[in-house]
Amino acid sequence: PTPGFELKIMDIRFKYQNQDLIVKDDPEPVNNIPAEYDPRTVWKNCSTFYIRDQANCGSCWAVSTAAAISDRICIATGAKKQVNISATDFMTCCRPKCGYGCDGGLPIKAWEFFIYDGVVSGGEYLSKGVCRPYPLHPCGHHGNNTYYGECPEEAVTPPCKKKCQRGYRKLYRMDKRYGKEAYIVKPTVKAIQNEILKNGPVVATFEVFRDFSLYKSGIYRHTAGGSRGLHAVKMIGWGTENGTDYWIIANSWNNDWGEDGYFRMIRGINDCGIEDTIAAGLVDVENL
Repeated sequence: PTPGFELKIMDIRFKYQNQDLIVKDDPEPVNNIPAEYDPRTVWKNCSTFYIRDQANCGSCWAVSTAAAISDRICIATGAKKQVNISATDFMTCCRPKCGYGCDGGLPIKAWEFFIYDGVVSGGEYLSKGVCRPYPLHPCGHHGNNTYYGECPEEAVTPPCKKKCQRGYRKLYRMDKRYGKEAYIVKPTVKAIQNEILKNGPVVATFEVFRDFSLYKSGIYRHTAGGSRGLHAVKMIGWGTENGTDYWIIANSWNNDWGEDGYFRMIRGINDCGIEDTIAAGLVDVENL
């Protein structure tokens, strides 16, 4: 694989073993699930649908959860409230509850942290007008050095600072947004589609194999190469191309990777465990 590939992958070191996870099966599912669904076209006014860059840090679990929550806030409020949730808050302050920052963590624990601790606003590296933007400079992942140089050695997790950046006029504790539920979605295609349709993007965890580093475009299906570890991504929708069903998934390796930062993965066969452990949650609309 290209340099930096393994650096980015081993971000979720923990399997969901011996944990009492709430698995949600919606009692009132959507009756007619459409053949294709892409929230980027349905929610055109949501500015949160953009590709993040986790940089040289194993924070995919935090970045993907923050991105999914940001989208869900926009969707839950009919695009009236738009806020980028801080991945930095998750990766620096949810230790050891969620995991180990740049050394990996669990998406479901981040959703739970969102309920009990709340999370402040964030954004891309050096972004202004937010409480805690991403602390690490974007970098090229897996040979996609169109904009940035190759990712350097793995970053050390920055400290947990319970205060907003200079120039931001809100107090840290006053900038918190909260969730009201966290759960694992029942591992069936219909349940996952139902969850995305009703509430917005979810966070999927899958096993990355060596051939994923070669992905450029099209529908990915694992065919060759050994396992490189686990990776968390934001699953946003689905479709079918030439008879092959796929999921639409946002990666966190900048938008010069894959299909403008996204990739499509075969749907319905639980390839690489993509349909196994879907983490999601509801936002507390009263506390935004």
